[in-house]
Amino acid sequence: MNDHTSGWLELPDPAEAETFLKQHPDLQFVDLLIADMNGIVRGKRIDRSALKKVFEKGVALPASLYGLDILGETVESTGLGLEIGEADHICYPIPGSLTMESWQKRPIAQLLMTMYEDEETPFYADPRTVLKRVLRRFEELGLTPVTAFELEFYLIDQENINGKPQPPKSPISGKRPESVQVYSIDELDEYADFLSDVIESARQQGLPADTIVAESAPGQFEINLKHVDCPIRSCDNATLLRRVIKSVAYDHEMDTTFMAKPYAEQAGNGMHLHISLVDENGNNVFALDEETETPNDTMRWALGGLLEMMDDYMAILSPNINSYRRFSQGFYVPTWPCWGIENRTTALRIPAGEPEATRIEHRLAGTDANPYLLMAAMLASIHYGITHKIEPPAPIEGNAYEQQEVVLPNNLRDALRELESSGMMRDYLGDDFLNIFIACKEHEVEQFEQTISDLEYAWYLHTV
Repeated sequence: MNDHTSGWLELPDPAEAETFLKQHPDLQFVDLLIADMNGIVRGKRIDRSALKKVFEKGVALPASLYGLDILGETVESTGLGLEIGEADHICYPIPGSLTMESWQKRPIAQLLMTMYEDEETPFYADPRTVLKRVLRRFEELGLTPVTAFELEFYLIDQENINGKPQPPKSPISGKRPESVQVYSIDELDEYADFLSDVIESARQQGLPADTIVAESAPGQFEINLKHVDCPIRSCDNATLLRRVIKSVAYDHEMDTTFMAKPYAEQAGNGMHLHISLVDENGNNVFALDEETETPNDTMRWALGGLLEMMDDYMAILSPNINSYRRFSQGFYVPTWPCWGIENRTTALRIPAGEPEATRIEHRLAGTDANPYLLMAAMLASIHYGITHKIEPPAPIEGNAYEQQEVVLPNNLRDALRELESSGMMRDYLGDDFLNIFIACKEHEVEQFEQTISDLEYAWYLHTV
């Protein structure tokens, strides 16, 4: 399969813009949004008068948008910056993604975009395009992935202490949360107005957010998205929900972080991904065997692919230096490739439930991962496992942390080496894309390693 696959243009209909403008006569501006390699939403704001033209002809944005590091600076080794003269590519709207931004004080809308090299060729570095490459393989099998994300995040104060985060004061009690209260209703009550506004804003944008729980640390929450039968839309939902959460928090004079490990002594932020597969008749091909209640062939092979390729895709589900600080025992973060039925200590969990709802829950990724790339890597591994009939090891019973057998890469540099040498990931995700992703992340590792930390001064300044 070529990196530069044509014929994927989702033609936007200018009538969508005309109808929207009529429905919102007070509309002033529209934010054109596109998620970069890090999953950070970037773009530009246009006047309402330009909206119809965007639907008709697209809008130009620099290709270097996909060669940015976490600080938004161009990584020249990607070849997307000065080497090509900071050239623009055309971006087209995603049909059906035009919605109002309910948290704004003035009437502003938002519109998701995707980048193309020309009028017919998707840009290989756009994470949406990477995901589409993988989905075509499932179309050939007559299978449709049904997916859903769970997103963890911390509410934090807008004022940091010496550059470090702290929980926000409760709008009700005026106190900062200090203890761990998993599934606490009282914790939800303390921040009820904020959480209610998040759910309401999500609904107004058509995002299927339905469940909120207090998580494993002070000020930490999880919001679940309902499953949908379009993996790209599932990723859109996760990307836009993060934007909703951040924006609504600002309105409540708080901040949020999706950083994988913001507190050394508390749980990190995870992004669990639930995946099932349905055939052309709508049957869940992951349904457990009715007699033995064990995984069938397709489910086993999918598990086998996910487990065998875990080293290869570790850099995608843990794409930042801080990501690897989540992987410590005692915080419900799996640390090795294993699976189990209804076992939250394993990397892959098969939740109990009705046969038609049987699915794989992938529990390794942090909320700092790019949803589109995470989805692409997971589905690629599932497809690889099914088509190569890869058998998984035996399921784990009991505490997987006490049975660890294999060590995953525990830092970004090692994970990038595994990804770079993965023929399977290059085949599914594309050489050109992977080269850019790796260049961006290696640049961040180099910048980090050249920085002298406070701990180094404390250890060495007066001792050596």
